[in-house]
Amino acid sequence: MEASGAGREGRRHVEHVSSQHRPAGIADSQWPADDAGSSAEPQEYRVDLERIRFSSYFARLSDVTQVVPQTGVGPVMHNRLTHSLKVSAVARVIAAQLAGRAARHADFVRGDLPEDDGVGAIIARLGGCDTIVAQAAAHAHDLGHPPFGHLGERVLDRVARDRLGLAEGFEGNAQSFRILTQLDTLGRDFPGLNLTAATRAATLKYPWTRGAWVGVSTNDRAVPDRPRGVGVDAENGAEKFSVYALDVAEMETALAPFPHIADGVQTVECAVMDLADDIAYAVHDLDDFTRAGVLQQSSVAGEFRAWLDHAGALAGEPDAAVRSEWRTPGRSLELLWRRLHAKDGWIADRDAFRAAVRRVSEEVGETLLAAPYDGGIDSERSVSDFTRRWIDHLRTSIVVEERPHVRSGHVRLNTQAWHEVMVLKFVHAHFVLERPELAQPQRGRARVVEQLALGFDAWLADPDDAGRAPRRLL
Repeated sequence: MEASGAGREGRRHVEHVSSQHRPAGIADSQWPADDAGSSAEPQEYRVDLERIRFSSYFARLSDVTQVVPQTGVGPVMHNRLTHSLKVSAVARVIAAQLAGRAARHADFVRGDLPEDDGVGAIIARLGGCDTIVAQAAAHAHDLGHPPFGHLGERVLDRVARDRLGLAEGFEGNAQSFRILTQLDTLGRDFPGLNLTAATRAATLKYPWTRGAWVGVSTNDRAVPDRPRGVGVDAENGAEKFSVYALDVAEMETALAPFPHIADGVQTVECAVMDLADDIAYAVHDLDDFTRAGVLQQSSVAGEFRAWLDHAGALAGEPDAAVRSEWRTPGRSLELLWRRLHAKDGWIADRDAFRAAVRRVSEEVGETLLAAPYDGGIDSERSVSDFTRRWIDHLRTSIVVEERPHVRSGHVRLNTQAWHEVMVLKFVHAHFVLERPELAQPQRGRARVVEQLALGFDAWLADPDDAGRAPRRLL
């Protein structure tokens, strides 16, 4: 199989041996056709997907918890593997819609349709959208993330920078890209999984390095004019980034087939994956926490009802007063609105926010949580119906833009759906992540991660015992 150079289906390295996912001696034309709307070389992308699925790094995600460990809540609690599979399912549905639009544009260009598809034309100019690539990116997006969600990531970042002298610290997205391109292996004479450029580019959720934002203050570039995830730390650089400095050449090679994608902007398939991640986080994670009994109807309904009843009065209170009483019902939602308005004024709208709060209040606080989940068929129907309705709603609320706002992407939710997802994510953050009873075990988990990292470093530095360290660690 020859590498195709700069094409989106091209691989970084030429492969001289057959793949376990692709029979030797079979031409592309002999492979079965893929989904409608897929590119002319879907088999190359299917190989990517299978390589990720067969990766030991992907398998380990079943033991990586996100927020709450399964002990204590039972097997209903999601982990990084089940989350990745959910993201992949949502990404496939969205990508199939867009691939179908691109296919209609292609039919128009060939003269098979009388009218062009404007959205499909935009997708074609931006480099295309393949359902398998979007799935592969979704499978890969969490490969580099440690246990305990963003808590574990923050601890490793701090230890790496403050104790181990690594200027870039640790970042789960950058680690995912490094696993795909350097650390994993196919047993060949080159590093990484040798994925196509399209799949590698689709994993670049934050396509810049940490150092690219060192020295850039808010005076140079205000928060509303910065890409989402960059943060405001001019001394240490970007808060979120997808590539370590030593992998910049890999990023540039992956993005080379997409000349119409601007610097610092996701490819179409990456934007689909990112959007699917947001939807899965906002909707699928809520059904997990409902089943686990973590969400309580009284507290959720009370927060929403208080804001809806007193939104006008809360709007007139100063920031300091609202922050000092954030536990008082209604005030955390007011703080959410103010953050959205400050960072995303390009889309944030008070009326749309109020409508989103009202809808989520009715469907989560007053309906989903109206009766405690007891594991019975009626409870299961209620949760499943909630998930189905929201996924159907959000996947049909997609906007495609050729020139997106700097804090957005080529594929995004429309204004109302964007506010709804922000409010759904608030339910997760406020009523799960910020629960006081989670604080103590979280501090204990932070110590475990820190001591493991420092302990492994000390082991490798031990002149008498370093040779007995596991080969993978070496």
